[in-house]
Amino acid sequence: MTVAALQADLDRRGLRRPAYGTAGLGAVMLGAAGALGVPVTTVDGETSSGSMRALGLPSAKRVCVVLVDGLGMRLLTERRGHARNLRELLPSARTLSAPFPSTTAAALGVLGTGTSPGRTGLLGYSIRSSATGQLANMLSWTNLPAPEQVQQEPTVLEAVAAAGTRTTAVGLARFEGSGMTRAALRGASYAAGPTLSARVDQAVESLRTPGMTYLYVGEVDKAGHHHGWKSGEWGDALAEVDLEIGRLVRSAPRGTLVLVTADHGMVDVTGGARWDVAEEPELARGVAVVAGEPRATHLYVEPGVDPAEVQERWQGVLGAHAVVALRDDAVGLGLFGPVHDRALPDIGDLVVIMAKNSVVVDSASQTPASMGLIGVHGSLTPDETKVPLLVATA
Repeated sequence: MTVAALQADLDRRGLRRPAYGTAGLGAVMLGAAGALGVPVTTVDGETSSGSMRALGLPSAKRVCVVLVDGLGMRLLTERRGHARNLRELLPSARTLSAPFPSTTAAALGVLGTGTSPGRTGLLGYSIRSSATGQLANMLSWTNLPAPEQVQQEPTVLEAVAAAGTRTTAVGLARFEGSGMTRAALRGASYAAGPTLSARVDQAVESLRTPGMTYLYVGEVDKAGHHHGWKSGEWGDALAEVDLEIGRLVRSAPRGTLVLVTADHGMVDVTGGARWDVAEEPELARGVAVVAGEPRATHLYVEPGVDPAEVQERWQGVLGAHAVVALRDDAVGLGLFGPVHDRALPDIGDLVVIMAKNSVVVDSASQTPASMGLIGVHGSLTPDETKVPLLVATA
């Protein structure tokens, strides 16, 4: 397959290449730094001032970046009846692109550095680490080297802190000092709260001092995984998040710029096609490790196996439900953005990009709970990759 053929295959299945730079999620925290007047330039030449202009952000002494995990643009638009505060911001909202894979690990790296998964090495939920040779989980940071060794790009929060401006990250206590926090959000002090209300309180308190605050909100994503985004539980979670974001805007010091965005959207896969690699000999043959997500899978072939042969076989089995790409073609098409040499070996020999509401799982390496999720993400459908940027001023 050539890069042009890969693009054509994606187009036929309604899958779209992710955008990076000022059209992508990486512009948000860079733009927030620009609003604070802090100059930041990434390795790819993206700047805080350029991102600020592209996003139409005003200058501010205080900025709060709120990441609502899993709140895709279509999801918010269709369920806006549960979001009285956020729906008032929709008419002026911008639609940005999540990265590929459209998943939290990759997206946090993009948000935190303003670059791409190919730069940060944060390539999905799991990978086969070239450093350890093991199946590695990037969220729990298991079987991986130190975060600073894997993710070597400077973070926006580091640059803002180095300029003498306060930076604070607010989240759950278990994320303080975690591998993912150190990889994507290093440079900030950390404040924890056990509930969303408590975390909003921490964010408001931090904003009493000029600077940048990052607030992570995970409740919507959790509801979506377990119940689906069309469920009553998801609507209830959105209503709670909306209420607390409204309180954040009302309680923050006057003039605080609040930027609400998301790392990815979601699709409900109940009733969709499903393949289990461990139970499909045609899929398992020649594959040493299955990693990534059910909607965006990294395949690492056994020594001596031709990846092109595995690609042809997998494409034949999955048909119109997926695009199976060789690593070089996926990289050449820019799916991972610019790719650093240190990250290249961690990308699968093959990358499986699912279409429709179909998934690939592997019962040999995944738990029944993870394989039974209703709402999933990772692929390149608009429902997964289009995320909002909502702007409010306290």
